[in-house]
Amino acid sequence: MKKHYPLFLKLYLPFLLIVLIPLIIESRYADFSMRRFFLEQVAADLESTANLLKESTSSLITGEEEKSIDLLCKQAGNSSKKRITIISASGKVLGDSEKDPVKMENHSDRPEFVKAMSGETGVFTRYSDTLGETMMYLAVPLNENEKFIGVIRASVSISEIDRQLKKYKQRLFFSLVLVSLFAAFASFLFSRRISRPLEKIREGAEHFAGGDLDYRLSVFDSSETELLARTMNDMAANLNERMQTIISQQQEIEAILSSMAEGLIAVNMEEIIISANSSAAGMFHKPVSELLNRSAQEAVRNPDFQRFIKIAFQDEAPYEADLSFYFDGKTIINSRSTPLKNAAGDRIGILIILNDVTRIRRLENMRRDFAANVSHEIKTPLTAIKGFTETLKTGALNKPEEALRFVGIIENHANRLISIIDDLMKLSVIEQNSADEEIKLKQCLIRPILLSAIEACRLKADEKKIKIVCSCDEELSAKIDAALLEQAFVNLIDNAVKYSEPESSIEIEAAKNESEVTIAFRDHGIGIGQEHVPRLFERFYRIDPSRSRKLGGTGLGLSIVKHIVSAHGGNVSVKSKPGKGSEFFIHIPNKT
Repeated sequence: MKKHYPLFLKLYLPFLLIVLIPLIIESRYADFSMRRFFLEQVAADLESTANLLKESTSSLITGEEEKSIDLLCKQAGNSSKKRITIISASGKVLGDSEKDPVKMENHSDRPEFVKAMSGETGVFTRYSDTLGETMMYLAVPLNENEKFIGVIRASVSISEIDRQLKKYKQRLFFSLVLVSLFAAFASFLFSRRISRPLEKIREGAEHFAGGDLDYRLSVFDSSETELLARTMNDMAANLNERMQTIISQQQEIEAILSSMAEGLIAVNMEEIIISANSSAAGMFHKPVSELLNRSAQEAVRNPDFQRFIKIAFQDEAPYEADLSFYFDGKTIINSRSTPLKNAAGDRIGILIILNDVTRIRRLENMRRDFAANVSHEIKTPLTAIKGFTETLKTGALNKPEEALRFVGIIENHANRLISIIDDLMKLSVIEQNSADEEIKLKQCLIRPILLSAIEACRLKADEKKIKIVCSCDEELSAKIDAALLEQAFVNLIDNAVKYSEPESSIEIEAAKNESEVTIAFRDHGIGIGQEHVPRLFERFYRIDPSRSRKLGGTGLGLSIVKHIVSAHGGNVSVKSKPGKGSEFFIHIPNKT
């Protein structure tokens, strides 16, 4: 893994190296040049010394005056502080300022001598075994009439030069250290001056990348970094503004979607649910998280829904269908699909709009049943009236007894029609007033209303010798419409009388708790099967139609009771067993 270094080090080290490397190279070059300069000066000095002795030495070599030659070498060496050596053409040492020439070995193999024999000045530096020091040797050839006769060699120790150069190197090294420290400090300041704004800009970029768009970079001295900082601040401000706009729009869309009563589901081309609102999740009895990013088949395990998805993907046109779901009961959801397209107009999935139409479909069924029932209920007596009227017209009027009987039958059927129409009108008025909130509730005592309802049904009860017992506290009261509630009581008591056996009893009990007032109507009649209870309060619903018509019922009494109690904000419930009687309960909220 590649290692990342701070920007400061990336700047500091190159700046420092840019200064130090030339310094080191220059110091090495200066050391080399200084040594070379000193050695060249020494060589020039040695050559001057040798050239001064050249004429006098040539004549002595020619005269073979070896003692004079040795004496000349010692005098010249003493005065010049150099070692002077005169060597014959054969390499024999004729004179030397430091040693006895007799004891010295032949110098014909010395490199400076060999070079001088070729007619050139020979300069060499080497360690001298004789003196035990590093020496510079310079040999000048001696010629007589263009004939090589020998060599004058001047030499000097260069150890002193090395010592002087060593001191120079030490001073140069300390100077280099000082310059390096200064360069390091200057590079540090320069690097920090460059890197600090960039580091601040990097930190700002990290804040921006992390979503902190309210962070602002400080303005720096440099025009370039100032421009960069201002540009990044402007960019962050623009991004923040756009992000806030996007967030606001997203929140508005989410608020709209969550406020929609309709369910909304977006499915991509892979049949994965990419969006769903809370209404859609509620229709499927699941949280939104269980729908998102899952396949439609996995999220909603319903054959009708899966079939709907396949058809919607196959067809470019909008598709609509009612789908059945079974949760706590049967639920009908109307589903409509439309192609989901991006800004370029390419199809990227489908959009499904869901509506829970269970109640609407149930009401439609009830409306159809109601229309059929009303038609049937009205048609039966009308047919009878028409039939008996035609019979009277064809001659029955001439037979007083038969005519009287037919008129009685026509009157009964007319009364039945009037009862049906009266009940329908009552039901319509109750529903209309309830919808328009025209029902005015007042605090009233319950017992007088119950007694009035009992008196209204007393005649029918006495005919069957049925005893009606009322148990209600004198002070029990509730916020009610007395006339409407009395109608509900009358209907329930009338039903109890109709379906009770002669010489039985009906018990009415009223009680109150913190939340509601409950009035119970208990009979000991034929009872009701549990399969009939859910539809008991529907219009024209009868358990035994023939028995109900025989007893004069219109099939609207319990429906009227339900609507009256609903107008009071309450509800009606029932408990019953075939052959053991029924018990109806009216629950009215306990309002103060």
